[in-house]
Amino acid sequence: MKKTYLSVAVVCLLGASLLGSSCIGSFQLTNKLLSWNRQIGNKFVNELVFFAFWVLPVYEVSALADVLVLNSIEFWSGNNPVASGTKVIEGNDGRYLVDCDGKGYTITSESDGSVVRLDFDADEQTWSVNAGGETHKFLTFVDDSHVSMPGLDGEMHTVELSQQGVYAYQQMVGGASFAMAR
Repeated sequence: MKKTYLSVAVVCLLGASLLGSSCIGSFQLTNKLLSWNRQIGNKFVNELVFFAFWVLPVYEVSALADVLVLNSIEFWSGNNPVASGTKVIEGNDGRYLVDCDGKGYTITSESDGSVVRLDFDADEQTWSVNAGGETHKFLTFVDDSHVSMPGLDGEMHTVELSQQGVYAYQQMVGGASFAMAR
């Protein structure tokens, strides 16, 4: 009898959490699992791992955890706990620690200890960079196909998100600096 009440309570709680959150979410856990599978070998190994993970319900459990827990946390708090973490990136000029806290990135150079912070302001749809104690906005989403970015004149310029738009922006700010950075 107690098991019936517990089962009904769990089903009601899960149903209420689905109805209360009403968000699609980013499915970070499932996407990380799929990304890991894509990187482990050739397409035949990937297919075998993919099939094994469906048979062993790894994908089902990760998707259920995303739907019932992680996406609800992301909806209510604005942060997905799976998106957080620290990664080591090997660059041409050294190693960097990239720490993601769900709202932005802290990039620390292992060679000289310098720190750069990238933050996203969801209300303004703006990315900013903080380096040396100074914060500067460097990208604002205008709509689905345009962003606003600073030019050499210090003014913000609208850039179309296309190959032609990016090329025009590169030419405006000095194509030589982009060619040297590659």
